[in-house]
Amino acid sequence: MLETELKLEFQICENENEGIPVIIVAAGSSTRMQGINKQFLSIGDIPVIVRSLLAFENNKNISRIILVTRNEDIYALQLLAEEYSISKLTDIVAGGDCRQKSVLNGFSRLSENDSAVLIHDGARPFVTDKIIKDVSEALKLYPAVTCGIKLKDTVKEVSADGKVVKTLERDSLIAVQTPQGVWTEQYRKALADNDLSAFTDDTSIMEKAGYEVKCVEGSYRNIKITTPEDIIIAQNLLKEKDK
Repeated sequence: MLETELKLEFQICENENEGIPVIIVAAGSSTRMQGINKQFLSIGDIPVIVRSLLAFENNKNISRIILVTRNEDIYALQLLAEEYSISKLTDIVAGGDCRQKSVLNGFSRLSENDSAVLIHDGARPFVTDKIIKDVSEALKLYPAVTCGIKLKDTVKEVSADGKVVKTLERDSLIAVQTPQGVWTEQYRKALADNDLSAFTDDTSIMEKAGYEVKCVEGSYRNIKITTPEDIIIAQNLLKEKDK
């Protein structure tokens, strides 16, 4: 174990074997947040990453949580986990130089008995119980599962010089979200055969390797905090929920 990584001495729920582990990835550089670490920004006085952790902490389908983050954030996240009593969090792991390498670092903390795992973006604080449940249930039948929403806008393919090539058929397109789920053995095989930096989500790797990918319904509220404008949207979503 690296000196900057932590194995947390939190108690695992008694029904651990009945649930599925989740890897929460929060190791990004937040470049589109103008240098502000989005994981620690507060939405209604609760940090973004804590809201994401609590969503899985309070979901009965989840056995334990593995958190992947930047080296410099590990200790601060340990303190937050203790402050908010995240009892399912067992490991805080240093991330890699791309998302898929960060996920792979999280995989290193899975046990041999973990045949499947969920993977979630730490910057999606409004994931619902239903989405987590639906992805977990579908993962019993399919080697890879994602959630997604239908596009509202017309989508066009454009060339490098900005000219429209064609208009895509919107009804057959979705915007992919997380959590996503994969069978661990098949995912490791898929990783071994591909360039990790070429993918931005986990089911794309499984798709490229020839595995069937199932999509369940996501939510338009399950936004990813990426830019400063997203914080404003998130605050408004929270106010709407409170009403």
